[in-house]
Amino acid sequence: MNELNNRKHKNLRALVILISVALPLIVAGMFQFKINVVWPFDVHLFPLINAVLNGSTALLLLGALVAVKNKNINLHKKLIYTSMIFSLLFLLVYVLYHISTPHTSFGGEGTIKVVYLILLASHIILAAIQTPFVLFAFLYGYSGQIEKHKKIVKFSYPIWLYVSITGVICYLMIAPYYN
Repeated sequence: MNELNNRKHKNLRALVILISVALPLIVAGMFQFKINVVWPFDVHLFPLINAVLNGSTALLLLGALVAVKNKNINLHKKLIYTSMIFSLLFLLVYVLYHISTPHTSFGGEGTIKVVYLILLASHIILAAIQTPFVLFAFLYGYSGQIEKHKKIVKFSYPIWLYVSITGVICYLMIAPYYN
């Protein structure tokens, strides 16, 4: 790596670390603060949008896996870039929804509630854990550090896919309880 690329990589690495630290703090903080917003539409459209973004991300990730297995690196890159954009959009919509809307409790009882809570807990915990791994995997792929990219993707990819799929399942389970 020449000096300019090395400096650029160092700056991107610092940005990944900053985002990885700031993001969980922002998400945790948003549950402490609420703003009063009168949306010109049913606010529960936000979780539906997020479910669509999560489901689309899962499909894009599966497509990216098939593309890379078939050595179609250009398609793989396009699908991963789109997945990253969808994940960023998800985050923005998620924050908008949760800072402006009261909490919705799951109304089911018994086994279904236990299943929901386990899925939700695993979804939330893994979503928080995945951020630095996905960002570093993206950085390594973007900067051409393919061996590092492959190594981290073995861990980050299944978590990102799981989080995307369980996001849709959790939405489908709680959607009947939105006011």
